[in-house]
Amino acid sequence: MNAMLPSLAPVAPVPDPPLALLAELTHRCPLQCPYCANPLDLERAAAELDTATWLRVLDEAAALGVLQVHFSGGEPTARKDLLDLVRGAARAGLYSNLITSGVMLDAASLGALADAGLDHVQLSFQDADAAQADRMGGYRQGHRKKLEVAALVRASGLPLTANFVVHRQNLERLPEMLLLGEEIGASRIEIAHVQYYGWSLLNRAALMPTRVQLEAANAEVDAARLRLHGRITIDYVVPDYYAARPKACMGGWARRIINISPAGLALPCHAAESLPGFMWPNVRDVSLGEVWLTDPGFARYRGTAWMPSACRSCDQREVDWGGCRCQAFALTGDAGATDPACALSPDHHLMSDAVLEADRPPPPLVYRRIRSAALVR
Repeated sequence: MNAMLPSLAPVAPVPDPPLALLAELTHRCPLQCPYCANPLDLERAAAELDTATWLRVLDEAAALGVLQVHFSGGEPTARKDLLDLVRGAARAGLYSNLITSGVMLDAASLGALADAGLDHVQLSFQDADAAQADRMGGYRQGHRKKLEVAALVRASGLPLTANFVVHRQNLERLPEMLLLGEEIGASRIEIAHVQYYGWSLLNRAALMPTRVQLEAANAEVDAARLRLHGRITIDYVVPDYYAARPKACMGGWARRIINISPAGLALPCHAAESLPGFMWPNVRDVSLGEVWLTDPGFARYRGTAWMPSACRSCDQREVDWGGCRCQAFALTGDAGATDPACALSPDHHLMSDAVLEADRPPPPLVYRRIRSAALVR
């Protein structure tokens, strides 16, 4: 009798709910950082999601099981409805983090955000040296403004993370950056080497650190962690280009984070829009739960079944989850290829070759501007 039953196709496991929602509210930003991970084709304000849709997305995120929302951009404080969105996150029970350059904040706006229920501020710095910071951000007196905002954040009682993006042109001042993080009262300091997507990939030859710089930075972070243990947490993000194994990008494709672009595209990571052959859903048309549970793009590289055979047999396959698909595509033209960050990848030489750029004079920076994107096409 059992032989009469039809065979059933294997059912894909239901994914765990995402931990966090990365809400890229806008691509508008007063800074022009040449290492920005935003795409070269920046969305105009007219294309951005409206307030009501964002509020619905926040409610759907909470219903899906999301715990945290990170308001990002561009510069999220460029959105006039940011207070409404923070209130919406608080009503939904989401822990909210504002990832900001700080230059558009003042005491009144920060106080209003705190009163609306904001839980945390992540303030970005381009350098510890004011002149170099303003040069990299392309914004006059930006560093001074950031220091003022850091003091306002601490006075408000909100926890503060100081985020320093490091690269070839500022790594020599890493000790001063760590000291600055202490001085402004940050409870967490993130030292993040540039990750080469979007504008930073365009500027890779000007930003890639040398091996000597990287080794000195590793030692400096290790020493700071010992010195600041129990007082300040230090997160350290290293560049893949000097690695022997890939990192679990975003915790693995569509495993922990769901990203919404300014125009409403639901993505497994902030760079996934660069991949060809995907029809990414828009939250204007579908619910967040439907995206996470049923979208074929989200399922495409989730887990391990998609991996090349060499990766599927690797004992790190459920540690790095195959590395970064966007990086694999950017360097090899194949999003399903082994991440070139892996020393076992046949394309690992693409990273090794790129490292040689750090031994040459840096070319001029291409700043993050809409007209700049048109010039490099």
